[in-house]
Amino acid sequence: MEWRKDDYLITDDNSKVQLDIVHHLLAATYWGGRRPRETVERMVAGSICFSLYRGATQIGFGRAVTDGATFTWVADIVVEPDFRGAGLGHWIMECLVSHPAIKGTQMVLQTRDAQGLYEKFGFSGNSALMSTKATDL
Repeated sequence: MEWRKDDYLITDDNSKVQLDIVHHLLAATYWGGRRPRETVERMVAGSICFSLYRGATQIGFGRAVTDGATFTWVADIVVEPDFRGAGLGHWIMECLVSHPAIKGTQMVLQTRDAQGLYEKFGFSGNSALMSTKATDL
């Protein structure tokens, strides 16, 4: 699928993910800074990806990991710093939560600092969420 707004495009076509750019974007985050490029390549292959472009350049990314029936993990929503504040992260989330392959599934995510963004899409805090730490990045 593709979504267009002004000079921007979001696509869920994983073959269009610019892996070096996504690796660079994630390397600058508190959650993805230790991921080698090979890990980024594997996670893209196992996810529904939402790549944000301005022209031919990828400037944002997000992904969903899902069973396609009941559960979706939302991860790695990130926009190039020069383009932040224009609602582009919000737009990635709009496309993600409305995607026909995952719409209606229970969506879960973790964030330290973007609760306000995700609350707009119906996410709320839950003290029952448990996780393990990744040991093999």
